[in-house]
Amino acid sequence: MKVLAILTLLSGILQAAAPAVTVYKTRTCGCCGKWVEHLKANGFDVTVNEVPSTAEYRERYGVPTKLQSCHTAIVGGYAVEGHVPAADIQRLLKEKPKAKGIAVPGMPIGSPGMEQGDRKDTYSVILFTEDGDMKEFQKRP
Repeated sequence: MKVLAILTLLSGILQAAAPAVTVYKTRTCGCCGKWVEHLKANGFDVTVNEVPSTAEYRERYGVPTKLQSCHTAIVGGYAVEGHVPAADIQRLLKEKPKAKGIAVPGMPIGSPGMEQGDRKDTYSVILFTEDGDMKEFQKRP
């Protein structure tokens, strides 16, 4: 009985420690669902909101037009646009840069949720600020 209580307590602590991510995606986007699974597999607590269009959320959270992708998420007060790897989100939350968010523009092959066998296109994760400044946060793969 004591073991069960300890396991329940540990489970609650681990869930509380998991970063909460809110995702806005359309119902029909399969790659978005795969990206959500990638986040869950990497310890994120994900809430998915299926919406008719993600444009309103990109605008609301200040994602620049040239950084658009197919889904928008919020984590730790940052916007996350597109197929950003979980490791880069974890780095963002650890370093806490003065920024609006990070994005992977488009839908690069090999990014989380966009896997196509062994093919992995090179792409960049872009950090963007409130002022509209953008810089490379991480080069992938």
